[in-house]
Amino acid sequence: MAGGKQTPRQRMMGILYLVLLGLVALSVPDNLLDAFKNIKNSLDTSTDNVKKGLNSTYSSFENGKLKEQHDRALKYYNDAKKATAISNDLYNYVQSLRDELTAKGGGINPTTNDVDSRENLDISPNVMIAGKKGEELRQKIQDTHDKLVALLDAKDRGGVNFSLNADAPPPSAGIQKSWEEAYFGDGIPLGATLTTLAKIQTDTKNAENEVVKKLLSKVDQAQVNLDQFNAVAVAPTSYVLLGQPYTAEVFLTAYDSKLTPNITVGGSALPVESGKGKYSGSTSSEGLHTWSAHINVKQTDGTFKGYDTPPQTYMVARPSAVVSPDKMNVLYIGLPNPVSVSAPGIAKENLRVSMSGGSISGSNGHYTATVSSIGEATITVSGELTKGKVSVLGSSVFRVKRIPPPKAAFAGRSGGVTSAANIRAQDRIFAKLENFEFDAKFNVTRFTLQIAKPRQDVVTLNGTGGELSSAMRQLMNSVTPGTTVVFKDIIAVGPDGIPQGLDPIVFSAN
Repeated sequence: MAGGKQTPRQRMMGILYLVLLGLVALSVPDNLLDAFKNIKNSLDTSTDNVKKGLNSTYSSFENGKLKEQHDRALKYYNDAKKATAISNDLYNYVQSLRDELTAKGGGINPTTNDVDSRENLDISPNVMIAGKKGEELRQKIQDTHDKLVALLDAKDRGGVNFSLNADAPPPSAGIQKSWEEAYFGDGIPLGATLTTLAKIQTDTKNAENEVVKKLLSKVDQAQVNLDQFNAVAVAPTSYVLLGQPYTAEVFLTAYDSKLTPNITVGGSALPVESGKGKYSGSTSSEGLHTWSAHINVKQTDGTFKGYDTPPQTYMVARPSAVVSPDKMNVLYIGLPNPVSVSAPGIAKENLRVSMSGGSISGSNGHYTATVSSIGEATITVSGELTKGKVSVLGSSVFRVKRIPPPKAAFAGRSGGVTSAANIRAQDRIFAKLENFEFDAKFNVTRFTLQIAKPRQDVVTLNGTGGELSSAMRQLMNSVTPGTTVVFKDIIAVGPDGIPQGLDPIVFSAN
């Protein structure tokens, strides 16, 4: 109302205005106040979601880029943390206003789940206008806006459009209100004021989120600063044979010592230190090994560009000093004799292996030799030194022998003194090779059994195969202490198919 001397008509109009304001206060409908409450709750939920998103962004950055590119990422990480601190300062101040207004409004009514005096039109103007809190809030919003924008590069500020601002609304009916008067002044219910404050908190966190993401994304932009230079010589291979040319490329290379690019070999990532990947090749197998690396570098538009190194080779060979036990170079008739072949300087797949005095099969350094007659056999190795050119690399002579005879056994023994019960419990003769590297199996084809009891005639039975016949089992069941049991004329056949006579087995039962 205007000050100074008033006419009776003016005084009457003022009284009617005050009465109208009272009627408006009494007529604020509950459904409108419920709408304010629902909007406020929705804004609080949105704010919580933004907070969770920010925490996730920080966690991902700390476990990824901050570790991979620590020196480069640390500046942007610290700036992002400044943005969070600036945002929190305003957010917490607004929360203190919400708490104060809620307390002045009688706290939360459990029936409406809203502030008890949500329809009150006096609390907001008293605190925010008369108490100057609205003016202070407007200044804090503007300061927060300016500080957040200042953290960004000049070229990024133009694209920022925060909803966080405290601009005065346009004039209405020729009256220009300040920002705080428009949102917290006369005629504004307490429930509407609390909703406005919830929106400011949401706008604050959204602004923080936009600035943090812009700052942290700077690390993903391609920033390859060539700050280290090396002279490099690269040879196609580090192993050459006599008469082969040795060539190498010599050039100057540069790299970014602060970059941690994604470098893979065969799909496996390499550890990167000071911008350089470190590859450790396998040396568990002999021969020529070939590898190449793939390097991924992020571009300014966020995409990746790949670079492949030329194929690199290295040779794995056994020590050059070799001691060969000449008399142990033996191939056995009837057995698959394994033979390993390698030639320093030549890949195993480029080897050619042949044999005289037998046959050989296999590939990639692992072969099987088969022989059939006593004497000697020669294995010859050739190799493809250059494409299309095969040369003989060397040969080895092997003696060809029969498999040594096995030892006959009954009851797990080859003779001696044993109990009569042990003899009676067995039903088969076995032929086994002892201390032989190959798993060669022998089958007993025939034998003669003799039982000699004290003061009785010797009983003789002949059998085929290694198992006792029914007559032999009946005879063996009569063995008592003092009986002599003899297995003789034992014949066994091994993998070479040649029958061999074995030493007899003599037991004395006790």
